[in-house]
Amino acid sequence: MSRQKYTRDNLAEVLRGRGITPTHQRIEIAHAIFSHGEHLSADRILALVNDRASETSKATVYNTLNLFLEKQLIREVIVDPSKVFYDPNTEPHHHFYNVDTGELTDIDARGIRVTGLPALPRGMATAGMDIIVRIRSMPD
Repeated sequence: MSRQKYTRDNLAEVLRGRGITPTHQRIEIAHAIFSHGEHLSADRILALVNDRASETSKATVYNTLNLFLEKQLIREVIVDPSKVFYDPNTEPHHHFYNVDTGELTDIDARGIRVTGLPALPRGMATAGMDIIVRIRSMPD
């Protein structure tokens, strides 16, 4: 999705456009994701939603995130088995993951060249590629 100003009203229309019924909780979850425009964990999304005095459960957040993934409204970025981020940017891009701070930032896909990939199995086509460059501060 493009970087625009997201309101609860226009997010309801975005959800409808993806075939998602815009319930109150889904709109709040979408607003938490898109109004911040950054990579958020499910726990952070839950905290943002519930900061508005909502009574949203963790299960509802995960179910909604899975629906948003299925409808290609967001991307899932798994930086390690215990760290998953949800990315509102569905355009082709890659990521830097700072192992010291836990911060995930975008890398423009046009700046990356990958060579030497193996031949695909017969009958298969590339569906996409995610590159995560893990970085850390240099010791003094």
